[in-house]
Amino acid sequence: MLDPQLFQDLVAEARLAPSVHNIQPTRWRREGDSILVLADESRRLPAADPSGHDIRLSHGAAIEGLSLALGLRGLRIGGIETAVDGMPAQGVVARITLAPGGEADPLAGAVASRASWRGAFRQRDPDLPSRLAHLDEVTDDLVIIGVSDAVSEVADLADRAAFHFLCDDAHRRELLHWMRLSRADPRYGLDGLDAQALALGRIEAIAASLVLGPLFPALRRVGLAAPLTSERGKTASGVIALFHRPIGEDVLQTGRAFYRAWLAMERAGLAACPISVLADWPLSNAALVERFAVPSDRRLVNVFRMGSPPQRGPARHARLALHDLIVR
Repeated sequence: MLDPQLFQDLVAEARLAPSVHNIQPTRWRREGDSILVLADESRRLPAADPSGHDIRLSHGAAIEGLSLALGLRGLRIGGIETAVDGMPAQGVVARITLAPGGEADPLAGAVASRASWRGAFRQRDPDLPSRLAHLDEVTDDLVIIGVSDAVSEVADLADRAAFHFLCDDAHRRELLHWMRLSRADPRYGLDGLDAQALALGRIEAIAASLVLGPLFPALRRVGLAAPLTSERGKTASGVIALFHRPIGEDVLQTGRAFYRAWLAMERAGLAACPISVLADWPLSNAALVERFAVPSDRRLVNVFRMGSPPQRGPARHARLALHDLIVR
């Protein structure tokens, strides 16, 4: 059922799933007709994600990517045995058994075009209400915020949350480590957040490397760091979606649902970008849960800004080569 070529094709599509900071921590091994999902322990975020929550969520998104790829080939995930089910924990995330009988998922058609849109959104789009209505119909995991005053409120809070984390030296250094701000960077186009993906021109990318690097302490002292790192205008130009999931859910499952929600946005014709800091900072998380009535049995996992981009070319995906992702 699972020959080497099919396995490579599946991994090639699964790797298009999003991961925190695009660090791509998931590795794959073929064992007969099963697939072993592994964690690359060298790819972690000790400052931004000390608990490993976001890494596990990224593994879940990758598993959902695999599931979508299987469905296109008439296969499906027959079972998932996770490390917490008694498997050896050393780098092992899950063992996946395959089964026949899969069907193509409508969301699979959005995989190739999904990407973070980090620019501003178009202000006047007559189709936006119908797109949002469609999105609301196909998922129960989102609270959609479209009223301009409320969106502005969230945009202000997002800047506060982002600046809170940037003021932590370890967090800021870690973020800068995963940013690929120059095409001379040997990792450009392979992993991390490159300048093009961040919607930064050449001069803006150079400025970002300085503002987030050696100049940040001095800029903070004179009150310039916050305005120079603000993304309020971009955030306020669209609508907001709060992504929530059941409290106590395995984060692998949360990651699968996260990817599906993002693909649903893409399929509805909406460009989107996570604002993870709003969920990561306890103060902003609690404020959003209360202000926008996230159900009491759910937790706020992430926040998206979304809307209609003024222009949009083919999606780019900075991804590692298959030989880096497949473990022999």
